[in-house]
Amino acid sequence: MDFFNSALGKNITFVRPEFFIISGFIGIPNINYYYVFLFFVYIVSVLGNTAVMAIIYLDHRLRTPKYIVVFNLAFVDLCGSSALVPKVLDIFLFNHQYIPYADCLAFLFFCYTSLSMQVLNLVALSYDRLIAIIYPLHYQVKVTHRFMLSLIACFWVFVITVILIAVGLLTRLSFCKSVVINSYFCDHGQIYRLACNDKKPNDVITLFLIVVILWLPLTFILFSYSCIGYALSKVATVHERVKAFKTCTAHLSLVVIYFVPILVTFTMTSKISPNARILNLSLTSVFPPMLNPIIYVLQTQEIKESMKKILKFRKKSQITVKREIMQ
Repeated sequence: MDFFNSALGKNITFVRPEFFIISGFIGIPNINYYYVFLFFVYIVSVLGNTAVMAIIYLDHRLRTPKYIVVFNLAFVDLCGSSALVPKVLDIFLFNHQYIPYADCLAFLFFCYTSLSMQVLNLVALSYDRLIAIIYPLHYQVKVTHRFMLSLIACFWVFVITVILIAVGLLTRLSFCKSVVINSYFCDHGQIYRLACNDKKPNDVITLFLIVVILWLPLTFILFSYSCIGYALSKVATVHERVKAFKTCTAHLSLVVIYFVPILVTFTMTSKISPNARILNLSLTSVFPPMLNPIIYVLQTQEIKESMKKILKFRKKSQITVKREIMQ
């Protein structure tokens, strides 16, 4: 306690609130329609990501290093949507804006962990495409099941550790003034800016998260596609270039869907209203988990063929069962 009192000042005592108030969507006109939209997005996300996971699990041909990452991405999207959307609907649709202190920190942890893992999965997929196109003859040696599982495991350990540190640093803060969070969830930046004592460690971890979880992954992805573009320019025929580039379209679509809204929102912060910013960021959180499985189903030939095979097998099974019943 002496440490906190010294950080706050001689005449200020350490205050840990019983609850926070989430106020992000309050006051936005016709917001109830948006809640219906969020519910629809959540249902599609759950069904789509569950379907992708089931297809990869059932089809042994899809148990390749690339689809290990796709499976993990679908799992992360499913967990992230389930952590965010139901709680958001509970807070605003059923007027439960008062969220206990510990629950808010747990909410923050799960949301930030899933959002961070989404980005790092895109990094793993970009590395997979980089090696597959630039070093096709060495792909099976460089990108093995063991390597990809180890990479995904390292990403999980790193993200969980960093987010736990960020959450832990919040527990040293004193909230002697407002406890109202102007966001749609327990946003790390919104929380620590409400504190009264020294916030420098929180500024440092925030900067670290922005660099490591946003800018470094984006830089690596752009660099990898620059190398891919250069390698494809050396390919002899246009047909071969198009064929190679088609293997990247699904991943490129995911990158655009995830990064473009974030970059637009943060670069135009001063030009858009707080309500518009909150809506844009909430869409950035819920849209990729919904669109990722749709993109992979529509743009990936292996998954489309696997779906046809599974549906065909199911149809044959139903016909066989009917014949046995009739006999």
